[in-house]
Amino acid sequence: MRFTTEDAVRWVRPLGWATLVANCVLVVTGGAVRLTGSGLGCPTWPRCHEDSYVPHGELDLHEAIEFGNRMLTFVLVAIAVATFLAAWRTGRSDLTRLAALLAAGIPAQAVIGGITVLTDLNPWVVSLHLLCSLAIIGLSVRFLQLTLAPVGPPVRGPLVGLAWSTFAAAWAVLWIGTVVTGSGPHAGDEDSVRTGLDPLQVSQLHADAVFLLLGLTIGLLFALRAVGAPAQARRAARWLLAVELAQGAVGFVQYFTDLPVVLVGLHLLGAAVVSAAVTWALLTVRHPQAATTRALPVEALSVS
Repeated sequence: MRFTTEDAVRWVRPLGWATLVANCVLVVTGGAVRLTGSGLGCPTWPRCHEDSYVPHGELDLHEAIEFGNRMLTFVLVAIAVATFLAAWRTGRSDLTRLAALLAAGIPAQAVIGGITVLTDLNPWVVSLHLLCSLAIIGLSVRFLQLTLAPVGPPVRGPLVGLAWSTFAAAWAVLWIGTVVTGSGPHAGDEDSVRTGLDPLQVSQLHADAVFLLLGLTIGLLFALRAVGAPAQARRAARWLLAVELAQGAVGFVQYFTDLPVVLVGLHLLGAAVVSAAVTWALLTVRHPQAATTRALPVEALSVS
């Protein structure tokens, strides 16, 4: 059966969504590995055990969780290959390049994951593992934007600078959040080391960064309204603020309830959503023409 340009147009956006969702799932399953103490369920890499790529003997819970998280890589590979083929078949070089970059994130993640295991869950390497996933989620949002229309040169001005500041603050929050996690009790294995930093002080720094992010987001929302920015940009800023408020509420509740694993897992999912939301807010401000495009004919997708 021949895979036509029309087929590629039909599938490229759903595959972009599949890439985004699958990487969000990876964040959650990676969190489950850590929160259940299964980080060394497979104690070596790339094998699960020294003499086997798969668990052997009676499968215990920790092995099942860690090995299941590793198997998710094959789902990501299948989605990445399908996304790249669809992007390439559209004839759009920008889509193809970004699909290739998204696919390259999978072996990068595998290597970081391997280093994580081989260093007995060093918290700084674990944080890099999560941050890489969050970056891939942001790139997935960029890919989805490109499926709306070929994106022209970005606009400039103070509003874009404010959007960039909000984006930078969000990433500061996400990074400090990984440091908080690396200083707390959920190490992924009872014998794994922690950062040695004071959890109370790092948590306070994280909260301060969250307040900065909220202030910038509110400022961005009012600025977009003041200049009559496109509706989609204003909607993206509103959604970003809603996500931040929800994420902040979960963060405060989990802190004052001694970090229950369910809330920590929900907070990890929230981090993935924050990465996606802040990226979309930035992109809608930088590319207002593309942001207002609703439908895309085959002829437009065929333009390189």
